[in-house]
Amino acid sequence: MSSEKENPGETAEPEQLALIRETVRQAKVPRAKPRTWRGAALAKELPVARVVVNKGSLHLDQFFDYAVPAELDEAARPGVRVRVRFGAGAHQVKNGRREGGRLIDGFLVERRATSDYSGPLAALADVVSPEPVLGPELLGLARAVADRYAGSLADVLQLAVPPRSARAEGRPSPEPLPPPAAPEPGTWTRYERGAAFLDSLARGGTPRAVWNALPGPHWAEEIARAVGAALASGRGALVVVPDGRAAGRVDAALTTVLGEGRHALLTAEAGPEKRYAQWLAVRRGAVRAVVGTRAAMFAPVRDLGLVVIWDDGDGSHSEPHAPQPHAREVLLLRAAHDRCAFLLGSTGCTVEAAQLVESGWAKPLFAAREQVRRAAPLIRTVGDGELARDEAARAARLPSLAWQTVREGLKTGPVLVQVPRRGYVPRLACERCRTPARCRHCAGPLEAPEQQELHCGWCGRGASDWHCVECGSTRLRAQVVGARRTAEELGRAFPAVPVRTSGRDHILDTVPGRPALVVCTPGAEPVAEGGYAAALLLDGWAMLGRPDLRAGEEALRRWIDAASLVRGQPEGGTVVVVAEPTLRPVQALVRWDPVGHAQRELAERAELGFPPVSRMAAVTGPPEAVEGLLAAAGLPADAEVLGPVPLPVVRPGGPRRPGDPPPGEQWERALVRVPPGSGAALATALKQARAARMTRGGGDPVRIRVDPPDIG
Repeated sequence: MSSEKENPGETAEPEQLALIRETVRQAKVPRAKPRTWRGAALAKELPVARVVVNKGSLHLDQFFDYAVPAELDEAARPGVRVRVRFGAGAHQVKNGRREGGRLIDGFLVERRATSDYSGPLAALADVVSPEPVLGPELLGLARAVADRYAGSLADVLQLAVPPRSARAEGRPSPEPLPPPAAPEPGTWTRYERGAAFLDSLARGGTPRAVWNALPGPHWAEEIARAVGAALASGRGALVVVPDGRAAGRVDAALTTVLGEGRHALLTAEAGPEKRYAQWLAVRRGAVRAVVGTRAAMFAPVRDLGLVVIWDDGDGSHSEPHAPQPHAREVLLLRAAHDRCAFLLGSTGCTVEAAQLVESGWAKPLFAAREQVRRAAPLIRTVGDGELARDEAARAARLPSLAWQTVREGLKTGPVLVQVPRRGYVPRLACERCRTPARCRHCAGPLEAPEQQELHCGWCGRGASDWHCVECGSTRLRAQVVGARRTAEELGRAFPAVPVRTSGRDHILDTVPGRPALVVCTPGAEPVAEGGYAAALLLDGWAMLGRPDLRAGEEALRRWIDAASLVRGQPEGGTVVVVAEPTLRPVQALVRWDPVGHAQRELAERAELGFPPVSRMAAVTGPPEAVEGLLAAAGLPADAEVLGPVPLPVVRPGGPRRPGDPPPGEQWERALVRVPPGSGAALATALKQARAARMTRGGGDPVRIRVDPPDIG
């Protein structure tokens, strides 16, 4: 109290804190150290817990046994999160129990009477939560995904089970609602077997279909009706879409068709706590239907009766984190393991979808040509030769047909303009001969972003005195003009019309049905009220010219996705695509025949032995590491190694994509190809070889990706 008398303005709080600190220093019991359970009694029944630890290393891809203290006997149930000590050596044994190591998270998967390990066991440090989050179905699915993609079970569980939220666990989930009545077919009657598909679902059947959806806004409602038919049979349903915008559309359609409280929305936009609460409602059986983005492919839906994936060709369905599974393949595994119905839908058609139909595993679900002609817009093309002769195109990069289409479309509604690049002017070329403009020092591409001075995009040197090495011209043209530059050009041409942009930095969900110009990059097209009056698909050659096996398929998918937002031809909807008319993807767009294009692509890949007809794995890393792993791997006898070939060196400070080598390092990539039936053996061989390297040398820079989406 003396301090209060000497300093009346101060409180007693500093003195109290000092006393607390001194008391803690003198305490004999260590602070905040988890228990080792030394000398504690073990559970009388099933005293061994089998745990999968949160270590993604391949050489640790196995279960570990731990002793269960009696105090944790009731809480330590299969499926709960636990904390264990990991890494203690055999010499760290006291009183018959292993101690030491660092604390690590894990999941308890099984209680056993005895252990396969003959030495002393460490004890479970703690049960994090009594909530069982890892059921046998999810564990089996995660194991199957890990084996297919040459990964570890722990890595898959990191993707499958969301982070814990104690507040979400503490709240009870709502009571489950009774099954709804089977919905009416609605717009499914436009498809030849649409009504029969829904009827089979409602009766408890397991139909498998590849659905070529008609253009227009009805696809979300059609998915909702399929989900409603599955729920009517007393089963659950799971829908995976590529992004949050598509999830929002299906979410709204499910609410309209089924009402509130019958489905959960699993997207990253919801936030960790809300998303975990929704996930728990699914796990507890309070909700039987789920719609979500990529991570929802592992949602623990009870009595799963239907899995749906929309737009499987979208790159967002491919998980960037190890072991990098694809949502389509995970849902195929679920359909096979759970013996449930399967629906793959898209306005386009991937080669993988065509293979499912050709193999007989799934049936086609499509509309008659009369329905397609009524729903699809009119497609017109402008080739490179016409562009060269067109005065308007030479002046402003847009052909006269495009100007006319925009002018007519703006009389009745908004007009969509798709540009393959964002920004201002990503690449430049000679105006006369179209030779790409390159830096004389490093051969990098010359750029003029934001109308600044010309400089190299690699070394940064200026190039104010540039001239073409082929023809000597000093005039440049935009090889691919970005979205912002296109918006400026259109804004000057149509000064009375509002211009809106949608791209990576700012993506619009919807736009009003009033006349406006909407300039966007592929995949960022907003939905217009009542549909767009017209659309321009610019610089088609930029997407078709990519050095990628899927370039044609991807370009057609992007075009069809954009054209599907345009009104049908009977309502005056028109689409102009600036690309060579004779190319196969352009012809498929004109005929609105994505299925035929996919079938021809599949036939060509079968002749060449490329996926999906074969199974393939990419092995990347430093040259000596790639060579060593392939030499040590016991590859199947029918395996064929393509390469290795050097990968482009990533410059320091430059943009990096997932899977790129470290900046400045020279890496190589080898492709290993096997025929159908040997994919599992290939994944096992590569996984074992990499695990052996990690065991011998610790870290391993080699990366393995099964079924790489980009093989060049």
